[in-house]
Amino acid sequence: MRVDESVERFLLELEGARGASSHTARAYRGDLDLFVQSLRSAESTPLADVTLEDCRAWVWSMSTAGNAPSSIGRRVSAVKSFFGWAHARGDVPSNVAARLSAPKKPGRLPRVVAETAMGHVFDDLSATARGGDPIAVRDLAIWELLYAAAIRVSELVGIRLDDIDWADSTVRVLGKGSKERIVPFGIPAREALLAYRDEARPKLPVSDATSHLFVGARGKPLTTRTVYGVVSAIIGAMPGSGPKGPHILRHTAATHLLDGGADLRSVQEILGHSSVGTTQIYTHVSQERLTKAYASAHPRA
Repeated sequence: MRVDESVERFLLELEGARGASSHTARAYRGDLDLFVQSLRSAESTPLADVTLEDCRAWVWSMSTAGNAPSSIGRRVSAVKSFFGWAHARGDVPSNVAARLSAPKKPGRLPRVVAETAMGHVFDDLSATARGGDPIAVRDLAIWELLYAAAIRVSELVGIRLDDIDWADSTVRVLGKGSKERIVPFGIPAREALLAYRDEARPKLPVSDATSHLFVGARGKPLTTRTVYGVVSAIIGAMPGSGPKGPHILRHTAATHLLDGGADLRSVQEILGHSSVGTTQIYTHVSQERLTKAYASAHPRA
C-alpha cells in the first residue's frame, strides 16, 4: 500500500469512526500531505518503506527552513498519530514514528518589573489614593496585595472579607485545583488594605450580602477583567515589551523574593506551585539579571 493511500484511509476513519471535526480533519490532511510530499518518491512511496530517518529528515528540513516550533510540533504529532494507527491495523510491522520528536520550543522568561520601577509605581498610586477617591484607594490595595502575596488574579478576586487574618497579616486564597493556601503580606499591603476596607469600600454601593473584599464602582464583586485593566494601564506605559497583565506582578514578586535571598522551597509554597520545577524558572530570571549586572559593571566582563 502506498503512503498516500494509507493517509486517505486514516483521514476517512478520523472523520467517520472517530468523529473528528472538519477543522481537525483539514489540519491533519494539510500536515500529512506535507509529510508525503517530503518523501523521495512522494505519493508512490510504499508505506512499509518509510523509515524513522525519513521522518527525522522531514523535521530537520522544516527546522532549517525556519518553520515555527509550534507548527513543527503539530505536524510531528499528526505523523505519529498516523503511523500509530497504521501499526495498530497491522499495515506496518512497527510504528516508525514512535521515537520522532519535534524541536523544543524556546523557553520564554517571564517579564519582570525592576524594584526601582515598582517603587515609582507605588509612589504614584499612593499619591493618587491620598485624594480620597475610593477606586484609587482600592487600586492601590490591589497592586499592593498582588505584589506582596504573589497571588493570581483569580485568587485575588475570590478573596472574602473573612479570608484575611489581620493579626498575622496573612490571606487565605483558593488556588488551582481548589487548593487552599495561606500567604503572608507585608506592612505596606496591610496599610493599603485597611485603608480600603475601612475608608474606601464603605463609600461604594456594596450590599450587605456581598462578602467579597474587592468590589467595583457599582458595588459588585470585582472581575478579573477589571483587575487586568487596573494593572495593564500602568504596565503598558512602562518601557519594554511583553505581557502587561496582573500575572506580571506575580512574576515580579517571585523574582524579587529570590533576589532578596528567599529559598526556592519557600517561594514555591508562597506561589502555590505543586512542583518546585515550576518555580525554578524564576531562578533563571535572577541568573539572567545577575549576568547582565556583571557584564555592565565588571571591568573585565
